[in-house]
Amino acid sequence: MSADRPVSPLATPPTEIAGHDLLAGKKAVVTAAAGTGIGFATARRLLLEGADVLVSDFHERRLDETVATLTAQFPDRAIHAQVCDVSSTAQVDDLIAGAAQQLGRIDVLVNNAGLGGETPVAEMTDEQWDRVLDITLNSTFRATRAALRYYRESGAGGVIVNNASVLGWRAQRGQAHYAAAKAGVMALTRCSAVEAADYGVRINAVAPSIARHPFLAKVTSDELLDSLAAREAYGRAAEVWEIAATIAMLASDYTTYLTGEVVSISSQRA
Repeated sequence: MSADRPVSPLATPPTEIAGHDLLAGKKAVVTAAAGTGIGFATARRLLLEGADVLVSDFHERRLDETVATLTAQFPDRAIHAQVCDVSSTAQVDDLIAGAAQQLGRIDVLVNNAGLGGETPVAEMTDEQWDRVLDITLNSTFRATRAALRYYRESGAGGVIVNNASVLGWRAQRGQAHYAAAKAGVMALTRCSAVEAADYGVRINAVAPSIARHPFLAKVTSDELLDSLAAREAYGRAAEVWEIAATIAMLASDYTTYLTGEVVSISSQRA
């Protein structure tokens, strides 16, 4: 933070709020939930709010560790897992079918899978571009398509929450592929929400600015993360639970008239 800028009283992250049973009795699926990022925090938050959860990830060992951690924290909740490579249509279709069978139904789907990186456009290969677009945008389409087919056939209704990013709006060096993918997630959210209303389904997205966690640190330099966090109004990055809490709100009955919207989770540079 610059020397002439006062330290915000909100620069210190708050203590995580307790659960309020926003999702009591609900059945939820969270993609890319293994590890320590937003997906794990979201699965934990949904459990904290009373839901039973199925977590998925392509990394089987980390997925097993995630289930063990969540089970230890929530021994009275039903926690399931299914390995899924979101770049595979067959595996995504199997995920939705398997989740409906294991959970009994699907009330909430959180599309969290995404892949970033930092590469200038002039140096970017087709493979780098395609990989980020496939994992970040195409996987959200695959899961949304499978879920809408499930909701259409079941008639049960439900909620889909997509994980976008403020980079769908903002420009940042080295992030053209990721920004394009997240802008696509925003557009997919808006268009699919109009169609999903026919099946009693709401679709919204969150657009975090920056939430620091170990996985992000592997693909982005500390210097860049420090710089981005310092530019926020609070002078800090979000905690992952702060992102997860907003996702839980969008999944709950507190937002029954909200669909096709992208909610920015950011202390914007107003």
